[in-house]
This record gives sequence, C-alpha cells and structure tokens, in this order.
Amino acid sequence: MIYKYIFKKNHIVLDVNSGAVHVVDKIIYDILDYYEQYDTEYIINALKGIYSVAELIDAIEEIDTLIKTDLLFTNDSHITQDMLERKGAVIKAICLHVAHDCNMSCQYCFGDKGAFDGDRSLMSYETGQKAIDFLLKNSGSRKNLEIDFFGGEPLMNFEVVKQLVDYGRKNESEYDKSIRFTITTNGLLLDDAKTDFINRHMDNVILSIDGRPSVNDHMRKTLNGQGTYDLIVKNYKTFIHKRRGLYYVRGTFTRDNLDFSEDVRHLVESGFKNVSLEPVVLDQSIGFALQEADLIQILSEYDKLADMYIDYVKKGDQFDFFHFNIDLNQGPCIIKRLSGCGAGTEYMAISPEGDLYPCHQFVGNRQFLIGNLYDVNYENKFYDTFNSAHIYNKEACSKCWAKFYCSGGCHANAFNANGDIRKPYVLGCEMERKRVECAIGIKAELI
Repeated sequence: MIYKYIFKKNHIVLDVNSGAVHVVDKIIYDILDYYEQYDTEYIINALKGIYSVAELIDAIEEIDTLIKTDLLFTNDSHITQDMLERKGAVIKAICLHVAHDCNMSCQYCFGDKGAFDGDRSLMSYETGQKAIDFLLKNSGSRKNLEIDFFGGEPLMNFEVVKQLVDYGRKNESEYDKSIRFTITTNGLLLDDAKTDFINRHMDNVILSIDGRPSVNDHMRKTLNGQGTYDLIVKNYKTFIHKRRGLYYVRGTFTRDNLDFSEDVRHLVESGFKNVSLEPVVLDQSIGFALQEADLIQILSEYDKLADMYIDYVKKGDQFDFFHFNIDLNQGPCIIKRLSGCGAGTEYMAISPEGDLYPCHQFVGNRQFLIGNLYDVNYENKFYDTFNSAHIYNKEACSKCWAKFYCSGGCHANAFNANGDIRKPYVLGCEMERKRVECAIGIKAELI
C-alpha cells in the first residue's frame, strides 16, 4: 500500500508497510497513478503528452529499483502473530489518580470535574505504595517504567506525590528498574516549593491552559466561576524559566474556538515553546462538541499551524507542536505501532481507592473495572479484549494509510463515540491523518 499527496510544492509518497517516505519528482508521482495496474507501454502512452518517452522509461526504472530494495509497494509479511497478540501481560506504565478532586470547573472535563463519577477523594500513601509495588512486580523484564501523577488536580495531594516519588526511587533498584515520573497540573497551586520539587524529580510536566485568555477563561474556570488565565499564566512562566527538563503546555480546542491555530500562536508568543492542543471529544449533542461540519475548518487550521511552524523555524525561533513530532528514522517499535499506548494491557490507571482501569479515560466507568490493588489475586479480565484491539482487527484501520502512525487511535474515544473500542472515532481519524500529512510535509519542506 502506498499513499501520496502534495504538501506545498513537494510530491510525497509514503510506503505504508515499510515506513519509507519519498519526496519525488512530479513524473514519478504521476506514474504511480498507473503503475500497479498497467504495463510500461500503457503508462508511456498515457503520459507521453506530458513527458518524453526517455524520461518515462528512466522514471519507471527508478520505481522498479525502489520496489526491489523494499522501499515501495512492500507487503506486511513481517507482522507476525507474536507481534499482534502474544506480548505477555507486562505492565510498563501506571497513571496514579492521586486526587479525585479539583479546584477548577472545566466545562469539557471528562472526569466529572475531578470526581470521575464517584466521591471526591485523595489517594492515600498506602494505596500509592501498593500501586508502585504492583508496577514493579508486574513489569516483567522491562527496565524502563513510567508513573504519571494525575487527577483531578494532583497538587491538591502533593505531600503524597512527594512521598511516592521517594518510595519509587528507593524501590526501583531492588527490581533493577528505572522509573520516569510525569505530573499534570492546572497550575493554580503551583508555587516555588512545588516548582523546585517538580523540576528535580519529574521527567515530564504537563501544564494545562487552552490558549488566548478569552478562550481559556470560557472553559477553564475556578469553582466560583472566575476565569483562570491570569491566575495560572504567571505561575507557568515562572515554572518554565526554571525548568531544565521536558514540559508541555497542553490545551483543548472545542467548537467555540475552531481558529485554534491562534491559540497555539498566543502560547508560543507568550514564551511557551512546547505546545500541545487536543481536540475535545464529547457527545455531539453538547453545543461545543466538534461536528463533522467543522472538519473543513479544523483541517485548514492544521495547515495554518504547519505554515506557522515552518515560518518560525526559518526565522530561527523554533517551537515544538506535539502533533507534528514524527520520527522518520526509527520511530516507535513495531509493537507500539500496532497497538498504540497499551491501554488495558501495558498501561493502567489507578483510582484513589486502588481500583484498576484500562486507562485514565475509563476511570469511573465500572463496566471497565479490572480489579483492585487490595484484591488477593490479580487478574486482568480485559487483557484479551484490549490486546486484540490492534490495527489488524479494526476494519477501518486495516485499510488506512496512517495506521502505523496512529496505531488505531484512542480506545476510550472509540468507545465513547461508538460503544466499541474496535470502531475508531471518525473525526479523530480525519484529524490524525491531517496531522501526519503536515508533520511529514514539514520535514520535506525543511530538508
């Protein structure tokens, strides 16, 4: 399978199964419309009014060489059953919901304003210890592990966060592991002491903000209904001034700000050089949920973002937009390309009470409750369900050129949109394909 498209003046051809990306001359781009179905004579007759016969023969020979070297029209015979479904039940990452409570009230929050369809609560140190023990004991031979501190708002339970980081560091060596810590915060409680601790101990930090003040304050309010932009932006600027490790400011765009490229521009011009802006995923009956009719503008905004990104790079003032990050040299391992984040198999979320769920977006949905840390016997009853939900078992994905880039999309988004983790969220698919086009196109433009 190949996919070809034009980005600015570049003619780009992707060989889906090998991952090879080719920036080609227009003549090769045109020949590829015929190559699989027709012989050389037919191709020459079809295109000789545009190109000379000699040029066409040379171009066809170049395509033949790419095929012989497994760089074009490759098959997927290297994908084995072991890669697909026999990885083994090994946990490599957990998301600790240390606070099912929040000091903000965001309109689009999938976590019920921090409560996740339950009682507001904070994780105890004992439960957090059990969670880390669970990760260490069930991680098999994997050396590099990840722990995300999440909420609600995790800074509302920061003393426990600090204790758990210390516990993890003290115990990882016993199992010959290395733990990578991440924390996500809304910034309201971010002060100098927390900043210093986070900068010493967190490998990655996610700072939530939606962009322009009016956009942010429309959705992200305090509990008494006030806008939060002015309250958090100063904290964030202080934080990134001190930050030496990875961070992202992360926002959400809705139907109320379909011109979201301007929110990225605002964040970049405000000094935030690592930016992620995600599409909201909600029931389409909600007024600010994205609709199919919005796709034309959304895709156009990604084009604007690509133009802005290229312009910044050429001016020597580069920023990082998360969805334009793409590694064409090596990229994720084949297992990750087939099944994505590992939700329900390699990755789990844990509630303050110790309940285990396939990922943070399923927390509170008792239909997906795996078990509890305090259970005597642990068994992931959903392992087979999620392990088999890979791109070759998703009909829409198996035919999609971008399947090895998005790995089948988000299981939670698929379930929330269609009631089935094997039926991808269609709007999300359209946006992902556009982002991949832009990401590869940017690299081609900047060669």
